[in-house]
Amino acid sequence: MTSTALQGGCHCSAVRFEAALTDGFNTIRRCTCSFCRRRGAVAVSARMGGVTITQGADKLTSYRFNTGTAEHFFCSVCGIYTHHQRRSNPNEYGVNVACLDGVSPFDFQEVPVLDGERHPGDHGGELRWAGVLRFEPR
Repeated sequence: MTSTALQGGCHCSAVRFEAALTDGFNTIRRCTCSFCRRRGAVAVSARMGGVTITQGADKLTSYRFNTGTAEHFFCSVCGIYTHHQRRSNPNEYGVNVACLDGVSPFDFQEVPVLDGERHPGDHGGELRWAGVLRFEPR
């Protein structure tokens, strides 16, 4: 596994961070859980300690729900989700690719979608795929 460090930030730039991705963009995904479905973000993985807030730590706020294992971080100024501690692997963060400098969720033609409605933590650790999200430029 390789580690790729990228700079990123929220929409208003109050929060800036560096993310050391565990395997580049090979971990890209979406999720169908009630929260991710509404948020609509595409995420990639970074190990715990792999996200360093370089500016605006005091502007970050967080949200937990259901089991309270996952912690989702947002800029308190613009409301943009930057990253979260994953429920399925609490030793990893999910990082919002749209917050990474020079990266867009539309850069990826296909994004695997995890079945978060039937979370692995609720079904004996079995990871289920819900499908693939496709972007076809016109």
